[in-house]
Amino acid sequence: MSSNTHAPNVNPMRDGAAPSRRALLRTAVAGTAAAGSVLALGPAFPASAAPSPGTAGRPTTPRQALRELEAGNRRWRTLREEHPHESPSTRLRLATGQHPFAVVLGCVDSRVPPELVFDQGLGDLLTVRSAGEVLDEAVLGSIAYGVLELAVPLVLVLGHQSCGAVGAAVHADETGGRLPAHIQYLADQIRPSIDHAQQGDARVAATIDAHARRTRDRLAAEPDLARAVSAGRLVVAAARYDLRDQRVRTLV
Repeated sequence: MSSNTHAPNVNPMRDGAAPSRRALLRTAVAGTAAAGSVLALGPAFPASAAPSPGTAGRPTTPRQALRELEAGNRRWRTLREEHPHESPSTRLRLATGQHPFAVVLGCVDSRVPPELVFDQGLGDLLTVRSAGEVLDEAVLGSIAYGVLELAVPLVLVLGHQSCGAVGAAVHADETGGRLPAHIQYLADQIRPSIDHAQQGDARVAATIDAHARRTRDRLAAEPDLARAVSAGRLVVAAARYDLRDQRVRTLV
């Protein structure tokens, strides 16, 4: 479900990273993962899907990672959470390195913590959160770190129902009002995704989906990530979390 749509390049990273910097990054947070094939997604995680872990029980391909997230979300929304990978032995093992199987770019909203929504534990997800999943250099660098240094095979942009950042951006666009400086920055980044064909709450809802898709496409167009996508090592996907039924639905 990744996209190669060209979008404005917002990441200054290039191929020629200095070896010393790469070595420093690997030392700071060690870990590698094998990579696999690209998966085309439908409008929702398939209800019949089950986890398909790779070596040592860890997903190592985009398909396996997506199935693991779907299975975890199904446990979450049916109140059958396992709260995995929290044992004392797991904590000790993780002291020597990490092997997350997905990067989740989510909103800062307190109702949508990725580890709970997907019923995952320590060492499973590399989570990056900003209001409205807005991209900046820190967010881009964090995601690139997961892909380039930890070989994570999946990046999921997770929007959510009733996103306050998107609502504020839509309201400011409609009224012409200015928001406090740093919040205005968020609104400016979300504004290109506003769906002016809709009205009222429908406009906010449509913009949430459009912004998640646009963020996905911008990430997939980043040169370093685009090469991983083209090589079949990475999927960049978008999804929406619905607060009412706690279900994650993918966005095509």
